[in-house]
Amino acid sequence: MSAPTFSDPVASEAFVRIAAASDQFERYANPHAGRIAAIADEIAKLLHVGAEDRRSLRVAALLHDMGETAMERDYISRPGTITEEERIDLARHPVIGEQEASRAGASRASQLLVRWHHEWWNGCGYPDALRGEEIPLAARILRLADSYAALTDSRPFRPALTAAEARQQIIEWAGIEFDPRIVNLFLSLDRVQELESFATSQI
Repeated sequence: MSAPTFSDPVASEAFVRIAAASDQFERYANPHAGRIAAIADEIAKLLHVGAEDRRSLRVAALLHDMGETAMERDYISRPGTITEEERIDLARHPVIGEQEASRAGASRASQLLVRWHHEWWNGCGYPDALRGEEIPLAARILRLADSYAALTDSRPFRPALTAAEARQQIIEWAGIEFDPRIVNLFLSLDRVQELESFATSQI
């Protein structure tokens, strides 16, 4: 039996439930994975990404933090900074997420995007230290969308940034963490509801 796709209503519902569980575990004040999926899809449209690749990207956005949920570490959602040992441990979550996405029935394309959603443009990301265009386009889109959505939402360990503050941080990390071309396209977006900052939201 082939893996269900995002167009499969049963699969879609299951992926949305997984995303909600991940958001709850990480104590996001607002729907995090759904925001990422919408923002990433808007960027993908500007790049004329094909329908099937966009579908894989949206599924990966919903499932990207499955690894953190599976690890069940209390430091993920507690107030305060994490230790170096905890940071190294946390860096395992994309690989675990890839495995969990497979178990959930996601396509291989989505599984790999989950694995690579923390790769950086300059090669300093993880788990595979991919650099530049070695990182698949959809994974570069997902990295930026995830970062922006996280920055503009309240977390137990920090308040949210405003949309303007988050955009400035994205600009400053262009060419380091983010593909500069993806940054430019992201900055061109407007009237996308999911871009709204949640700086005033409460946990």
